[in-house]
Amino acid sequence: MARPARELESKALKLSRRERARLAQRLISSLDQEVDADAERLWLAEAERRFGELKSGKAAAIPAGKVIKKARSALR
Repeated sequence: MARPARELESKALKLSRRERARLAQRLISSLDQEVDADAERLWLAEAERRFGELKSGKAAAIPAGKVIKKARSALR
């Protein structure tokens, strides 16, 4: 890694958790500027399918807190 990049990394790691998350999001977004229309269409169709399952009772919602707790437990 080049020296300027190391210096930026060192400074970035001193940021608050929220600031690091925002920076990471912006950096990742900058890598993928091109919108994949097909992917967007497929994600929308998937979201609509899942919403339909929730409305019909075919699927049950899980509270976000419970999902996050389970994910954190799995990562330990």
